[in-house]
Amino acid sequence: MNFMNEFILPLAFTLDLLFGDPRWISHPVQWIGWFAHITEERLRLTRLPLRLAGILAVIIVVGASAGSAWLLIAMASQLHRVAGLAVGIYLLFSSFAVRSLGDHAGAVQAALEAGDKELARQKVALMVGRDTASLDEGGIALAATESVAENSVDGVTAPLFYALLFGPVGAIAYKAINTLDSTFGYKNERYLEFGWASAKLDDLANYFPARLTVILIAVAAVIGKLRFFDIFKSVWKGARLHASPNAGYPESAFAGALGVTFGGQRSYGGVVEHAPLLGVKPGKCTALVIRQSIALMWMTAVLFLGAGMGIRILIQSAG
Repeated sequence: MNFMNEFILPLAFTLDLLFGDPRWISHPVQWIGWFAHITEERLRLTRLPLRLAGILAVIIVVGASAGSAWLLIAMASQLHRVAGLAVGIYLLFSSFAVRSLGDHAGAVQAALEAGDKELARQKVALMVGRDTASLDEGGIALAATESVAENSVDGVTAPLFYALLFGPVGAIAYKAINTLDSTFGYKNERYLEFGWASAKLDDLANYFPARLTVILIAVAAVIGKLRFFDIFKSVWKGARLHASPNAGYPESAFAGALGVTFGGQRSYGGVVEHAPLLGVKPGKCTALVIRQSIALMWMTAVLFLGAGMGIRILIQSAG
């Protein structure tokens, strides 16, 4: 049975907007992360070549995650159709991070507006991996805004994309892929080989969502009276400069829309790095820019869902 009925995806999306990630409910991503670590431990004991072990880890974790989602829905549906729909709604709801991303960035914005830079540093440290102890107000706002831009794909539009295509099982499979990249996709001695497959699959999974998101960011920018034309200039100029084959697209689009420049110097564990400069305007990030980025992210998410549902309905009507 196809559980992707027309109402459950908008309902799950609305629940995320209303409630975010309730801490009293066990989150599937936590279970996926736990299973990924267990799988890594077991595979490393086999003495297989690390790249092969990493490929097997991807197959096992993504397969088990998608299979578990399907099985949960099927078992619940045997009890009652409504139970199956409820499980599907929950799995979809847990795949989105619109409210959570906005709340985290909003906490940084509020702290900056209150003049509490130390609190702002603490809040932004929950969003980014860079060192935050020495960030000034502009650096804090930049880190928060960049995080909203980057996560607008893997936390918002990409889960929507796979939910539209494959329902709750597709959304959970994507979250498994994204979690594996977050867990193993590091270019260090431990994960350079073992995490190769995780990083490559995440790049592949985000390829189309990242580029489609630019279009919806542009539409959202028009609605929000931001810089429409600078979006495409910024993407054309800077998207391919980013270390990630996908993250440069939403980040460049946000930078163009907001009239700011992303990138520059930052440090990770005391090691200074220089990220490419993205954007076509020399504007700096502020608390107001964080507020605008949150609104842009929310509008992009709503438009992505609306466009996707519209296309689904047209295809079904034509069929």
